[in-house]
Amino acid sequence: MWAQIYSPFERFNFSNNKCFLSGEPLNSEEEKIQVFPQWLMSRYSLEDKPFKLLDESMATYKDLKLPCTAAINEQFLEPLEIEIAAAFDAGYEAVKQLDELKLFQWAGKLLYGIIFNEIQSGIKLQHSQGEEFNMSQAIIHKFSHLHLMLQSLNLPIELDGFKPFSLVLFKVDNSEDIFGYRDEINTLTFSLRIKDFGLIICLQDNGANASYHQAALDKIKSQTLHPVQFEEVNARFFYSAYLFNRLPEYNILPVEDIIYIEAMPLRGTSTKPLFDDWVPKVYGQVLENFWKNWGFLLFEIIKKPEEPMSFLFDADGNTISAASIELPR
Repeated sequence: MWAQIYSPFERFNFSNNKCFLSGEPLNSEEEKIQVFPQWLMSRYSLEDKPFKLLDESMATYKDLKLPCTAAINEQFLEPLEIEIAAAFDAGYEAVKQLDELKLFQWAGKLLYGIIFNEIQSGIKLQHSQGEEFNMSQAIIHKFSHLHLMLQSLNLPIELDGFKPFSLVLFKVDNSEDIFGYRDEINTLTFSLRIKDFGLIICLQDNGANASYHQAALDKIKSQTLHPVQFEEVNARFFYSAYLFNRLPEYNILPVEDIIYIEAMPLRGTSTKPLFDDWVPKVYGQVLENFWKNWGFLLFEIIKKPEEPMSFLFDADGNTISAASIELPR
């Protein structure tokens, strides 16, 4: 008999008495893990820092937890955390050697943990107002497929000739002890800038965003970036993830004791491009948000409306060296 995939979105079970990953019942509601792993919180003193949820309520990083059986944690999650922590501690070169699937699983577990907490918070709020909790079918589609891919951690799942994600990693000339974390749960986009590297993952696009930015990535992939340059790449990915207009579909094929997951073509039967039109002014607004640390305002960024300001490329499309940028790190 093949391993059973757990689908929490079918019955919308987000209680604290079932393991988030396997659906197995817990021995007690105290059987939980941290969403942001303890090693990361300790390293950057995050435990008591505020974390704003979508309903505008405030939590702290240490408040965000996931119900998880001790067996799942000890067998699958802790070994992953140990490997990721060691690589992150060593920096860019060690992170570069990691299996991309493991980075995806690690980031995916973290982002799904935030989603889980957001859903729990939303259910409580709606019920307190005497209303049923509702979520759009498109969002359920994305979240449930992320959860499916996460089960490659604990089930014999084989991704058949595709990656469900785009992942880019850069060496970045960061200041010491920087902790730059961003996410966008509606587009399932994740970004982390620490130590001497920056990492961006679009968790549910089958590689489409990396392909979309391939020409730019080819020019800068071997460079060490200034933080303002990395945040520009970040803005490009977060904006294109918003423009991405497909919901990836998959075939699940159990064969003996292995579950094969096959990606359906993103184009499908639609003649519409995979991405909606890139609007420079809107991109400029995104960029302003990512460049807050340097104080750039929208009117500066879009002084030339069709050519927003860039620290990656000059007016002729040539790459700009990080060493030539005179801004604080």
